[in-house]
Amino acid sequence: MATRSRTTFEKRQKEMKRMEKQRMKAARRAERSLAKKTGSETPVETQNDFETVPAESEPQS
Repeated sequence: MATRSRTTFEKRQKEMKRMEKQRMKAARRAERSLAKKTGSETPVETQNDFETVPAESEPQS
């Protein structure tokens, strides 16, 4: 049974990583769009509004 929960955990981690990648891509897209609107050639460097947490730091049950 341990392999079943491990597989589920791995799937969840993979899904979380995919969602994080989508958020980062959307942020870059929005940044480029904003740069085009303001006439700037290079996008302004900004901090993320959210903090990323490494997968290893999540508690295992």
